[in-house]
Order: sequence, then structure tokens, then C-alpha cells
Amino acid sequence: MKKFIYYIGFLALCLLPASCSLEEESSTEVEKDKYMNDAKEAQDVLLGVYRSTVEDAMYGYHLSIYFSMGTDISQVEGSTTENFRILPTNAYPTSQAEVQSTWAALYSGIYNANDFLERISVKMESYNETDKKLATIYIAEARALRALYYFELVRRWGNIPLMTSTAMSNQHPSTFVQADPVDVYKFIEDDLLYACDILPYATDKDYRSNKDYRFSKGAALGLLTKVYATWAGYPIQDTSKWEAAAKTAKILVESGKHDLLNDYEQLWKNTCNGIWDPTESLIEVSFYSPTYSGNSDPVGRIGKWNGVKTTTQAGKSGSCAANVQVVHSFVLDWRAEAAPDPLTGKSHDRRQNISIANYKHGHNESSTGTSYTGTFYLAAKITDDRPTALSKDLDPKKAVKAKQSYTPAKWDIDKYVESVPFINNDKSTVNWYVLRYADVLLLYAEALNEWKGGPTTDAYAAVNKVRKRGYTEPDGIVHSEYVLKAGMDQAEFRKAIQKERAYELAFEGHRRLDLIRWGIYSETIEETYNALKAWWDEREDDKNTLIPNYVIYDYTEKGKHELMPIPQREMDLCTQFNQNPKW
Repeated sequence: MKKFIYYIGFLALCLLPASCSLEEESSTEVEKDKYMNDAKEAQDVLLGVYRSTVEDAMYGYHLSIYFSMGTDISQVEGSTTENFRILPTNAYPTSQAEVQSTWAALYSGIYNANDFLERISVKMESYNETDKKLATIYIAEARALRALYYFELVRRWGNIPLMTSTAMSNQHPSTFVQADPVDVYKFIEDDLLYACDILPYATDKDYRSNKDYRFSKGAALGLLTKVYATWAGYPIQDTSKWEAAAKTAKILVESGKHDLLNDYEQLWKNTCNGIWDPTESLIEVSFYSPTYSGNSDPVGRIGKWNGVKTTTQAGKSGSCAANVQVVHSFVLDWRAEAAPDPLTGKSHDRRQNISIANYKHGHNESSTGTSYTGTFYLAAKITDDRPTALSKDLDPKKAVKAKQSYTPAKWDIDKYVESVPFINNDKSTVNWYVLRYADVLLLYAEALNEWKGGPTTDAYAAVNKVRKRGYTEPDGIVHSEYVLKAGMDQAEFRKAIQKERAYELAFEGHRRLDLIRWGIYSETIEETYNALKAWWDEREDDKNTLIPNYVIYDYTEKGKHELMPIPQREMDLCTQFNQNPKW
């Protein structure tokens, strides 16, 4: 049931920080003291901690889509830095509103988790035995959520304050200090180790009446693996954590509690229709609303901002802006990787056409004077460089140019959503995967390679398992090209992992953070620009046209854009804070 994180109403408000004097207790604090008298009431408040995830400033928009663009695989639509383009092009200032709102939302989530943990630790003393067991699980969930929120903060901002109790929120801003990022990672590690020890796997029986979209042991183990891999990378570079990452992932892999879905496309059918399947989904944010009545509704922008361009279908569905575009050099690289037959150009990696759209959907829209309904192809199939499927109003000689308008296809609302609960041009009920089992398998392989100084048998097996699914046709035929070349050294295998993470996890919010932890973010931006320029210069048509838009190249600076700036408001209030380098 998707509704579980939404029937908290005023309960979530009871968790917001209150301003009160030392002489009297606020009415909000009084109400909170009277609540959480049993496990049922405690769960209601816990769901308020979960609800932070659906906000626009969190996974509804910023952490899922908006902060993730500007890489070698995706960029924002357009050729300027105007309006919404300013942040995805790295042209934004320290006072950018979205930077402040996401920082605030994450700390609000942490406050809510701290508040829940402090109150339940006192209240549960009066619970019956069954409720005490439930309360113990709830504590583990809250600590896992707190760890997730801190992980988002430390890997994006680096130098952040560590708020371990609600009392700290009452301090004067001038007393706040930034913690050593290592201490933040240790705090996250403690929370997740506790969660790994206490939480059951998603498929295990436990006392909770509903476990859909909630933290499990598998989710905690997977997240801890990702934390260790990030800790081992830039900027901290504690390479001892590679061993911890590998050993943590191994527990999850050998548990047999999670696996890959047989069909890669099923992932997107599930997430577009709110189907919870814990087989592969470890951490997933659920968006649910039978109607849409305002900003308080739990809906996100998934599929609207990062989906296929779609016009409004009167009385049935809203439009999709498709403001995320695919960087064309990524299409070319993937095509070269996945198309072994130079005569047919046929891709044996099904993930490519499932992940990238060379089309848009029209519903009785006029395009250059011609009405059309249905799928409107910008160029031939991604796996076929021949311009044979062009629309009548597109000059075949300009097919190459059109490919610069490719968009992500995983969240194709028009294709996958079976019933649209409300008509809206901006919001959707499509879910968001924060962490999938495939991600953990690739992290496992990467960690083994880094820890052991080269790929092991288990490392090869993990990557090939992910690739095999991609190279398997719906009828069960498996193309042998999925098997990685044997005998790679550490550097070759590292490069293979970096490519595979781009293919398997394309546009799912991981790429930018991956490039940063690998210490190659600005270099990759430059390499991508040069690759686009070289490709464009090789074309014989449109020689007078400028190279494809890649605005982020003009603004990205090494040693600066690996971290976001501490919000200017925090810098003004918290006088002991130091701004991140070069901001």
C-alpha cells in the first residue's frame, strides 16, 4: 500500500522545531508529550520522518533530478543559464534558493528523526512486549533514515554541522560549527550498523503490519555499502573502506534475500505504476495521490522533468516537459559498446532503447502546421544511425542534430502509466528508486577490485550478472557479448565498472556523485565537450552550425563544483562556518 507515508497529517507538524522561551513550554511540545503512547501512535509519527523524502527539495525533484544533471550522460535542456538552467549548468551563486531549500529539508528530516528517537526511547518503557519489539524496529528505521539524510548532506556539501539531538537546534546560530566529514561518516556508519543488526529483510516476517517502501536489512546493508564506497573516494579517500564496502555487500549478496528482476523493463513499469517489488528495490520513494489539490500533496516531478516529451491529452493526462536531455556522446559510446554488428548496427543491450528516447508523444498537437497523434520520432532508432524513421517535417540531413534532443525513457508516463490519477502538467505519482540491488552488485565488484588490487572471480560474476540481464531478449535469448573480457588489470576493470554504472543506472541520480567520488568530475566534463566537438566537426551537413550545446563546460571549475556551496543564509547566520573552496 502506497498510502502509508501520507496519513500523518498534523503528526508531521508536531515534529517541526518550535521556538520557545526557557520559562514556558510551547503548546506543540505539550502535544508531543501526550502522543506516542503505544506502537500504533509511534508508527504514525515515524511515518512523518519518512514523509520528508517526498518533498520537492528532496527526492520529489532536487535530489532525484535537478541536482543530478551536468555530467557526461545528461544535461539540462537549452543553451543558456537562464531560469531553471542556472543550477544544472554550474552557473549558480551561493544564494541559490534550491541549495538553501534542500539543505533545510535535509536538516528538518534529521530533526524529525532525532525527535522521534528521543521520545520513543522514553515512551517505550511503558509499552507491552509486542509494542516494545515494534518500537525497536521503528528506532532502527529512524536511524536508517537519519543516516540517509546525513549521507546526502555530507557527500554533496562536505563540511556540515552534525546535529545529534533536538536540543542542539535551540543553540544560537553563532555557536554552530562544521564537523569533520570523517566524524559525520562515522555517525552514519553507527546508525546503519544498528539498522543492519535490528531490521529484518523485506521478505522476512516481522511485527510490522505494512513494510512497503520502508527500510529493511537489505536496504541498510546496501546503503552502508554505498556509504563506504563514497568514504573511500574523493574527497576523503580513506581507501581502507573498500574492504568494508566489499564485506558489507557480500553479506547482502550471499543472503539470497534480494535479486535482479528478470526483465529490465519491468523496473520502469513497476515504478510508474506504484508496484512495490522488494526483489530489486532496496530504497524507493513512493508518491501517491488520488487527486491533486496543492503543494501539500505527496507527488513528485518524476517523469515530468526527466521523462519523454509529451503534450497534454485533454481530459486524460498532462504534458511532460522533458527538461533533462541525453548527452549525445553518451549515446555514441553506448552504441559502440553494445552494437557488435557494424552492418546492422543492432544493439544487443536492451537497456539502451529502454533508457533513451529518440521520440516524443503528441496528442492532437500541431507541429509546424501538421497535426499528429502518437509517437513522433526525432530520428531512427538509437541503435541505427540511418535516418529512416523521421517525421515528415524533419529534414533527414538534420537527423544528427535532432539526436541532441534525446531524453531519458525510463519514466515514460505515456508508455507505462496504466491510469493517471490526476491531470497535471508538473507533478506525477511515479516513484523514484534511491537504491537498487543492481547498484549494490556493481559497488561490490568495484570494491573487490579496489581492495584486492584487481578483479576477483566474484567481482566478474557480479558485473556479468547485471550485464546478462541487459543482454537478454524478452524471449529468453541471451547474447554472449554480455561477458566482460577476461584478464583485466585493476585499471581496466575500474574503467569497465565506470562504464557499466553509466549504462545500468543511467539518469537515476548516481552519475554526478559517482564522477565526484572517482575524482574525475571536471576532467569528464572537459572530455565530454571535446568528444561532442570532435563528433560535430566530423559531420558533413550543417557545417555552419555551432557545436552541440554543452553549457556546463563553460562554468565547471575543478576543485569547486565537486561540492555545493554552504547556503549563503547559513554563512550569514553561522559565523563560525567556512565556505567550501572557491565559492
